Amino acid sequence: MSAIPAQPIGQSDSFHALLDRVSDAASLGRPVIVVGERGTGKEMIASRLHFLSPRWEAQFVKVNCAAFSDEMLDRELFGQTFMDGQDDTNGRFYEANGGTIFLDNIETLSPRLQEKLMRAVEYGEYEAGGEAYTQQVDVRIVTATGIDLPAAVARGEFRVDLVDRLAFDVITIPPLRYRPEDVAPLAEHFGRKISGSLGADSFPGFTPEIMVELETRPWTGNVRELKAVIERNVAQAFLRDESLSAPIAELSFDPFEGPYRLRDSRPPPQIEMPEKRPIYKGSSELSGSSTLLPATKGQPVTPELEVKQSFVDRIMVFERRLIDEAMKLSDGHQGKAAKHLDLTYHSFRGLLRKHGLKK
Repeated sequence: MSAIPAQPIGQSDSFHALLDRVSDAASLGRPVIVVGERGTGKEMIASRLHFLSPRWEAQFVKVNCAAFSDEMLDRELFGQTFMDGQDDTNGRFYEANGGTIFLDNIETLSPRLQEKLMRAVEYGEYEAGGEAYTQQVDVRIVTATGIDLPAAVARGEFRVDLVDRLAFDVITIPPLRYRPEDVAPLAEHFGRKISGSLGADSFPGFTPEIMVELETRPWTGNVRELKAVIERNVAQAFLRDESLSAPIAELSFDPFEGPYRLRDSRPPPQIEMPEKRPIYKGSSELSGSSTLLPATKGQPVTPELEVKQSFVDRIMVFERRLIDEAMKLSDGHQGKAAKHLDLTYHSFRGLLRKHGLKK
């Protein structure tokens, strides 16, 4: 039996909707593709699919397909029979018999391995390297990807018939920036865990202003990035004060920042911005990306101008617009403006300070 996975943490509507989807899919025993950006927790969702299923007492075997060359991945998945006296290898499918195999970064599979995987999904059989007969296994296959797999199919980079077999169900994990309600419990959890490992008696948490800053960041690295930021800053706070008694009031988000930082003079590559923001159940629908930027003086806003703005800058502009609208509707009363935005008074004051509006 594999180790029991960590319990997912969150309180947003979209997070609870995700867990409901996982619970429903777990009992069916059919292939599932888990889709999500880096750091969203695809492996955690896959392990939950296994441990909520009737196979929970059997093995949960994990393979990162991107970590191997084509031939090495073939041996890793399906094993190898040697004729020169070397010990044969059984492969991860053999180990997962009766349980679940999780294949991460499925998009990196070569066409040859896509063909072998397709037979394993369709017929429950495969051929190990060097063997002339097939192995039969009873394995549930859960895969994960961080790309638009249908687009890869359209480009001819992935077999459509394999996607058809793997996508009995597709579970997409909402990025952390679309569920800010989950940031606080995650930050508290990571803070308590690292402070306990450092020997602190308790974890005092973060000031309201810092919590607002955490909740309004884009978190392009999602939960993994949040975890790294929290652990690094709590550890540094502990080194400054071993009692760790006061709430943390300052955070460093960039560990490379400093007076002697090495900088590359080459301009960063331009990243094409998506046309529409995805909407997830339980999240608030925001206006389209073409309305997020103020017009430059004497120059209209165009899609070309938007691409040149960073994601953080666009978020800051949108936050400022929400603040201005709330203050206008509330005749300048901060308490009423906070209520209009469904924020606590302290959270709203933290936003004012963040945008240099607090008097």
